[in-house]
Amino acid sequence: MKQSFQINFKSIAMVVIMAILFFSCDDNYKRSGQEKVPLVYPMGITEDFTLTYTEAKEELGSEDSTGTRVIAVLTSPINNDYENLKFPYRTFPKGLLIDFYNESGDKSIIKADYGIIYSATNVIDLQGNVVIESHDGKKLEAPQLFWDQDSDWIFTQEKFKFTNPEDGTVMDGEGMDFNKDLSFFNAHKTFGLMTIKEETND
Repeated sequence: MKQSFQINFKSIAMVVIMAILFFSCDDNYKRSGQEKVPLVYPMGITEDFTLTYTEAKEELGSEDSTGTRVIAVLTSPINNDYENLKFPYRTFPKGLLIDFYNESGDKSIIKADYGIIYSATNVIDLQGNVVIESHDGKKLEAPQLFWDQDSDWIFTQEKFKFTNPEDGTVMDGEGMDFNKDLSFFNAHKTFGLMTIKEETND
């Protein structure tokens, strides 16, 4: 009788342990929810990616290309293409560089460690060490910027540093919107204005 009791006790203990493990695993599943996130893979991956944006100066015929001009060239080591999704986009996980040109042909640049182009809204999300350098020497640095290509307007809610060699100043602030050549900008909040020290030849 004693031996039978011990066997039953062990069986009950094993069932209790298995039940605890089962409910513990089930609880973790509900809390994490990671398994419910669908896996998304790019429909294509391109190395040494280059995308050229052009603009027609006037209405063109079907085979006429003489009236177009290059307004921007985007280059990146890697481009992941998710254009097959309901909300299509492209990612640039190893950074990107955009050279853009005004009507006079002057070049300015935008570079970042990471980028996303949302095709449906035509907005570019630039992240990580974002730098804009205009053709006349102005420079804007921020951790993240959004570029609305339809309105040709760039904005951020992050902290920024703006260097303007024309008046010899450096501005620190938070939140800003401006056009891409930095000829007009609106700072939401500024922390101070510092004069750039002029280099002297002794």
